[in-house]
Amino acid sequence: MRVTRAEARERNRRALLDAAFQVVSRDGYRAKLEEIAERADLTTGAIYSLFGSKNGLVVALVADYLRPYYEEIEQAVPAGLDLLEAVDAFARHYWRSCDAPDALSGLSLQITLLDMALHDPDLGSRLATSVRAQENHLIALFTGRPHNGSVVTSQQAQRLVTALRALFVGLSQGVPLGLAPHADEQYFADVARALASGMSLIDHDEATRRADQP
Repeated sequence: MRVTRAEARERNRRALLDAAFQVVSRDGYRAKLEEIAERADLTTGAIYSLFGSKNGLVVALVADYLRPYYEEIEQAVPAGLDLLEAVDAFARHYWRSCDAPDALSGLSLQITLLDMALHDPDLGSRLATSVRAQENHLIALFTGRPHNGSVVTSQQAQRLVTALRALFVGLSQGVPLGLAPHADEQYFADVARALASGMSLIDHDEATRRADQP
């Protein structure tokens, strides 16, 4: 069967992303385009044609890595749950990802990407933009859910997502390394619920008014 140009382009794109995952996870900012291209049975010209640059390839790698993760979250946290139920479901799903067989490789990639961002401010800015775009899915996931007699606003959901990300990034690093031996699924759910019930849901204007009160 004859392969169309679009199919060939997508096949080459997939091969380069798979090769980049292996090389970047191992070498970080020292990763060589020549090795990535060789692993994909392509040339460095294909990288520039498809991604524009090494940084473009890395940003695409992050988006490719995160996309199924956020899609799985949307399935794990269905509509109809109130906020605390949704946060509970999200936390349990996150724990399962930390306890998965490929958790260490995922952690390795996260640490490597952080190191690359520190060495290349332009790449760091582009990676931050990519991650924020993906996090918008989480903000939308929590926005509008009932909580304490009202519904969660977009601003509240954004503050909550920032806090949850900080919490779970720390836990996700500790679990595979054995630094959080008691952080089981129930622990993830409990701390996430406690966080969602606290100050993270107060709007900025409301927090300012409280701070100004005598």
